[in-house]
Amino acid sequence: MKNIKFYEPKKYEDSSKYEKVAEHIYRTEDTFLGGDMYVTSLKFEQEPEFDEGDSPSNISQYPLEDILDKYFVSISDFYDEENRNSASVCYQEFSGSDLENVKQLTKIVGKHVYEKEYLDEEDGEMYLTMVIE
Repeated sequence: MKNIKFYEPKKYEDSSKYEKVAEHIYRTEDTFLGGDMYVTSLKFEQEPEFDEGDSPSNISQYPLEDILDKYFVSISDFYDEENRNSASVCYQEFSGSDLENVKQLTKIVGKHVYEKEYLDEEDGEMYLTMVIE
């Protein structure tokens, strides 16, 4: 993933469902579990040369899954229309119940995130690890 930037959808400004609590972070109600949910939206480009998807309609599982695990967040909106109308930029909303986790997630903006293979010297197997630089 490269060219990671904030995305400010109109729904954040046009709805009483969202309250801005930090730069690019909004509080909303978790309609599934109840309680507060914190959301932010990002846009990014995938890198097929790192085995990522080749279009916004084909967003790859990795490194996205590792990002979700690292920051204890989930995808709460896929922005289907934006992704369908874009040739290369992907749009996703991330949500979490802990404001600090979402704040940490926003630190990937402007960074390069990808999967890299490494050899585990103990078992001799190749594994993937997420790199943020």
